[in-house]
Amino acid sequence: MEITTLYTYFKECGRVTTDTRNCPEGSMFIALKGETFNGNMFARQALEKGCRYAVVDEAEYADSPDIILVDDCLKTLQMLAREHRRALGTPIVGITGTNGKTTTKELIATVLQKRYNVLYTQGNLNNHIGVPLTLLNLTEEHEMAVVEMGANHPGEIRTLVNIAEPDCGLITNVGKAHLEGFGSFEGVVKTKSELYDYLRKKENAFIFLDKDNEVLCKASAGLEAIGYGMENDELYVSGKLHACAPFLAFEWKHEGKSYDVNTHLIGAYNVKNALAAIAIGCRFEVPAEAICEALNGYIPSNNRSQLTETKDNHLIVDAYNANPTSMMAALENFRLMEVAHKVAILGDMKELGEGSVDEHRKIVSFLEECGFEKVILVGGEFGKANAGFEHYSDVEAVKVLFAKEKPVGKYILIKGSNSMKLAQLKENL
Repeated sequence: MEITTLYTYFKECGRVTTDTRNCPEGSMFIALKGETFNGNMFARQALEKGCRYAVVDEAEYADSPDIILVDDCLKTLQMLAREHRRALGTPIVGITGTNGKTTTKELIATVLQKRYNVLYTQGNLNNHIGVPLTLLNLTEEHEMAVVEMGANHPGEIRTLVNIAEPDCGLITNVGKAHLEGFGSFEGVVKTKSELYDYLRKKENAFIFLDKDNEVLCKASAGLEAIGYGMENDELYVSGKLHACAPFLAFEWKHEGKSYDVNTHLIGAYNVKNALAAIAIGCRFEVPAEAICEALNGYIPSNNRSQLTETKDNHLIVDAYNANPTSMMAALENFRLMEVAHKVAILGDMKELGEGSVDEHRKIVSFLEECGFEKVILVGGEFGKANAGFEHYSDVEAVKVLFAKEKPVGKYILIKGSNSMKLAQLKENL
């Protein structure tokens, strides 16, 4: 079936679902496949639960006029999203990067919402399925969209930008992450820069650029760039760090005027994420006072640089993701934080390939310089790299430790890859 024809069916429905546990009345079910499931098998069930149409790619399940057969359901989902994006023409800001893209996306959306009706990526739905599902939630009421795009192998950003077709874009940074998939740091840079490659070819496209990042400045050659950075009044937006004790406070400047912001964010590295949001807000004519109000009021969630105060301790939970770049940034910030009795609980960084042990050793070496009151390392990779710090095989072993010897009166950094499940420790501290 031609995508234009299928789009007429979608317009009848207005919504798409890929999960029979969530079938809004009159929606369109698209049968996706995974390693352990085949959505085609649930097409009939989706109709029974309220879907108007079901889309399948295996002929044996197309046994009803309301079940539409296509060649490939995933490709159809992506093409349908692009068709919808083109039909509405909503201005789209595309975001990618190694670290900080989800926080930056949240900050951008928070700022833009002060003036516009904004659709933005929910949670971490930033892959080949999440991006099209986000786009298919666009309505005529939305005035702008902020779409996050993630990648763990070459070519993935290229795929996503050709679905979302952003009008402008931002790469937060590039660092050592998913090296198993990318092969090298150069592979990371090349893949993230696929956003730049797309925008170079699009008429009237532009980017928001961290002018302090030499790698991104080089990669963005030839693009119209709106620059932001630290303590450089010549830039479109400039920032100056005031404090991180523990919350981030900073000053920003635009067109000769200065503004102060006192956030609920943890980490000096979040200044750049905030400056990106400010630059985008200024470019799209959000008033400066409204930008400050948005940033002051934003409270992070999803275990990303959250400060949680329990009965006994202050917890800095950053346990959604971890790679050498983000781990080092978190540790450097924790070391500089103006608080006493610091404890670092760190879990393995995943998907680093052959260089994993070496990257974990670098973290251990830096820890030796930090002078934290206590360090607890968790996981096999840290076990191989450890040079004397307290070490446990998994989060369950740490829970047993805290059941016997619970820390009290500490500032505790919890950082590791999501698969290490360190966020569970909040209940034990």
